[in-house]
Amino acid sequence: MRAVWLKEFGGPEVLVAGDAPEPVAGAGQVLIEVAFANITFVETQHRAGGTGPFAAELPMILGNGVGGVVTAVGPGVDEALVGRRVISGTGGSGGYAERVAVDAAATYQVPDDVRLDTAVALLADGRTATMLLRAASPGPGERVLVEAAAGGVGSLLVQLAKAAGAEVVAAAGGTRKTALARDLGADVTVDYREPDWTERVRAAVGEVNVVFDGVGGVIGRSAFDLLGRGGRMVTFGLASGAWTDVPDEIATARGVTMVRPRPTPDELRACTESALARAAAGGLRPVIGQRFPLERAADAHAAIESRATVGKTLLVVRADQ
Repeated sequence: MRAVWLKEFGGPEVLVAGDAPEPVAGAGQVLIEVAFANITFVETQHRAGGTGPFAAELPMILGNGVGGVVTAVGPGVDEALVGRRVISGTGGSGGYAERVAVDAAATYQVPDDVRLDTAVALLADGRTATMLLRAASPGPGERVLVEAAAGGVGSLLVQLAKAAGAEVVAAAGGTRKTALARDLGADVTVDYREPDWTERVRAAVGEVNVVFDGVGGVIGRSAFDLLGRGGRMVTFGLASGAWTDVPDEIATARGVTMVRPRPTPDELRACTESALARAAAGGLRPVIGQRFPLERAADAHAAIESRATVGKTLLVVRADQ
């Protein structure tokens, strides 16, 4: 089969397509004919220097989120799964490939009313956005600031916070991204590349109650300063390259809670299922801003690192599914 190999750490060009051994479904596993593979910012970091939550020895095939059709099952797995559309994590590697073998228990069946590419786009980001929203629990009328509001997670948080009755302030870099956030339901949009962006937020809504921090660094620290007493800040990303630095004593003195979700596997599964159910009901729409053929995974990584992308970036492995 065809796959994309990482044989050395470095720039996007180190991702090279080539042949790979055919996977076989072992006990408790299913074999998936992959249609779409998810790409995350974390994977670009791993490619560049081996950092991130997944440990693997080189050479390896990157990719942790896939969607496709089950073509075979291993011992102990219900054969009724054959032919079903599913999404699944791979455990951190193997996703940039035409076929993967994964634990059957790790799969999610895709609702009939949800496109397969939509489901793949929700696998990591929908689960994360749902988990973050539950952790911060914004209520009706509260003012919620979403950073990186045109990104995969941020664009979903805009929708979820709006559905919860909050007044949503979307912060993103550039007019294309702020326009997208507005289309998704944001009440106020600001370009955080402008030096006075926090003043614009204060002028529009005053203090905010919740910050979803997907950027980190200086942007995240500036967003923290917009929180009033009783506010909550949830940091989930470092698009700037650094986490937001807010010492606990400063947060305590300000009366701000730094929310650090620690969901259980069961809770994460419930969040994924909730995102899929919302999508099936028409209440959640992931933005798939870019699609690249499997063989152009390097271009996909380069696009993400350029900060020019919006929403989710997918690899298209089989265009007919």
